[in-house]
Amino acid sequence: MGARFPCLTGGGIVGDGARLLVFLCGLIMAASAFLGTTSVARAHASLLRSTPVEGAVVQAAPAELLLGFSETVAPLVTELIGPDGTKKRLTAKANGADLAIAWPGWKAEGTYLLSWRVVSSDGHPVAGVLSFSVGNPSVTPPAAPELNDTSLRLAIWSAKLVLYLGLFLGVGGAFALAWLMPGKHSGVGVIGALLVAGLVAAPVSFGLQGLDALGAPLALFGQGMGWQAAAATSYAFTAAIAFIALSLALLALASDASLARWLSLAGLVGVGTALAASGHASAATPQWLTRPMVFVHGTGIAFWAGALLPLAFCWREGGESAELALRRFSVAIPYVVAALVAAGLVLTVIQVEAVPALWHTGYGLLLSAKLVLAFALLALAGFNRWQLTKPALAEQRGAQRLLVRSILVETLLMVAILGLVAGFRFTPPPRVLAVEAAEPAAIHIHTPVAMADFALSPGHAGAVSASIMVMTGDFGPLDARGVVLRLSQSGSTEIKADAYKPGDGTWRIDSLDLPAPGIWAVAIDIDMAEGQVVTLDGAVASRPATGW
Repeated sequence: MGARFPCLTGGGIVGDGARLLVFLCGLIMAASAFLGTTSVARAHASLLRSTPVEGAVVQAAPAELLLGFSETVAPLVTELIGPDGTKKRLTAKANGADLAIAWPGWKAEGTYLLSWRVVSSDGHPVAGVLSFSVGNPSVTPPAAPELNDTSLRLAIWSAKLVLYLGLFLGVGGAFALAWLMPGKHSGVGVIGALLVAGLVAAPVSFGLQGLDALGAPLALFGQGMGWQAAAATSYAFTAAIAFIALSLALLALASDASLARWLSLAGLVGVGTALAASGHASAATPQWLTRPMVFVHGTGIAFWAGALLPLAFCWREGGESAELALRRFSVAIPYVVAALVAAGLVLTVIQVEAVPALWHTGYGLLLSAKLVLAFALLALAGFNRWQLTKPALAEQRGAQRLLVRSILVETLLMVAILGLVAGFRFTPPPRVLAVEAAEPAAIHIHTPVAMADFALSPGHAGAVSASIMVMTGDFGPLDARGVVLRLSQSGSTEIKADAYKPGDGTWRIDSLDLPAPGIWAVAIDIDMAEGQVVTLDGAVASRPATGW
């Protein structure tokens, strides 16, 4: 290739470009690994409430454990760890966004850990550990299971990146060869290699999804339980459609011009369909908008990214075919870029919601880095179109060489962007964190004499309001003379407030200031009758404020 492509070898663009690509990929891997370790295995669904609450001390073992999420989930693995470290797999029953887990009958006092793993509608597994104590906390609590397997996360990221390269550069490249430069075979070998790599990455990525769903180590890759777990997630549709799209594109490379067009077009459609089948953005509401936007964004990127390498190779050979390909690409790309940018902006607004979230969340930081690279890519593409295309078509050799180099730099930027996008898998979008933060922190306190449903809204530190519904111990109406709320936390001054009754059957406190997140002891003093005050004691978990 050195003789035919002198500017692509030695100290030319491949030498500099390879170093740039290694640097960018290393930077992306470091960022993704950092975000993977700081965002504790959360994806689209978030745990909003639990019974018992995190850190609570209950006097007797509960009949069942309850977990409430921000969206409908399916249970994967639930395991109870006793005070002595004994582990027992439990069966969870799903009811929409709630899971009910029957207590196994253990009676030992001490600290328990409930390790749970569920899958949300975007196909991403979500995991966590709920800690609570029965009777008294253990002096030495059991060790929490490890939720983050760095080697598995790196494997998931790598497989997803290779799959993206196959879909965007491979399928998109086959489409470009069939539609922009029919009869021209420049770059067929490279495009074919990308497609084969994608075909390998699709089942590998699917198998890794199963391990992640089960919380299993990378050493168990290939075992049947992993494939079964992956098949239960929406990512199964993405992997299957992606495999079909890659296969169609590979067939297009070996077909005559007429058939290659239709096969490559079907493959390009498959790219957008695969991306819209699962993922953060596709699972967002309203899905009648988000799924089409993901489809448009994905197919637009595939058209753009896929055309870059064939154009570069084609222009190194030169001739009328190269000029025709560049003219066709130059006519189509403004409309494609406009569509994918518009779709990307819609998805960004839906996912981020608030501008400060771009620098206050892990997802926002990844997205910000992606936007910086995208702006650089757009600037370079604009330079190519308005400064280099006409001179190149006029057969100015200097402009042609610079155009080839610039196109290859565009390709490297595309690879870097895809690497960042692969990192989105490990961190929840700000819209999910906002839902989690706005959800009330609620508990139910029950005694033989009286009971109360208590809620803080929103359920995070800062300015909140309180709602208290009081009843008799047998769920009858309770016409209390007054209700007083007391909240306390180690290291903080007790918060005390009188509730008022607005007439809707609840007692309310409109303004409270929780200075810190964490477990707050709750005491509700109910004035039942003259000289008779009943105090209900419990604990509620307040989440950290979002910060934006």
